[in-house]
Amino acid sequence: MRLPFIPMSMRILYVTATETEGNTLRRLLKPSGSSEVFRYGMTSIELLVTGVGSVATAWRLTKRLAGGPVPDLIINGGLAGSFRDEIRTGDVVIPLSDTFADAGIEDHEKHLTLFEAGLSDADGFPFSGGLLRAENDFVPLAVGLCPFARAITVNRASGSAPTIAALRENFNPDIETMEGAALFYVCLLEKVPFLALRAVSNKVEPRNRAGWDTRLALDNLSAMLGKLLFKLEGK
Repeated sequence: MRLPFIPMSMRILYVTATETEGNTLRRLLKPSGSSEVFRYGMTSIELLVTGVGSVATAWRLTKRLAGGPVPDLIINGGLAGSFRDEIRTGDVVIPLSDTFADAGIEDHEKHLTLFEAGLSDADGFPFSGGLLRAENDFVPLAVGLCPFARAITVNRASGSAPTIAALRENFNPDIETMEGAALFYVCLLEKVPFLALRAVSNKVEPRNRAGWDTRLALDNLSAMLGKLLFKLEGK
């Protein structure tokens, strides 16, 4: 069995969609000088805030990878909505798979994915069985930190019963985000190892802001990021 290679001193890129999510790193560590680069032991951590959505994430991340040193690991931190009663508000999960759930074709009342419509190959790299999968040497190090999950990515956060029912039927997801699959896609194509941490701020249900707890989710995300960095530093 091949043992995973984890460098002694690492360069991590922490990617978030918003400044608020970026604060989950800033509250843990102080930056080195005036830049958004932080140090944790032997580990250097650079913060990249991309903007909300798949397009912004894909563009900013690709530009960063093309214009600077390639990190040893990319960590995507952010919020998510939960489809499962057992994944509660405030819980943090690690998505091991993701996909672009609303990319496809409407055929009357039915949604066809790009793969079902014959427009893309479900097993054409970087996809496998229609999914983008986190499979790299860092994933085993995350075992035991928090539950693994199956994610979907959408361009429009789901807030109506018909949309939610269709997503459940088509993808059987645990959580929903607006950027995750874009980061998975870019990292797989660029062959950069990655992990994602997603904290649940709300249930995926007909729009109900009264049921959200963003502060709890961000607090728990920051705490879990600290635990992950501690584990990576100790190997």
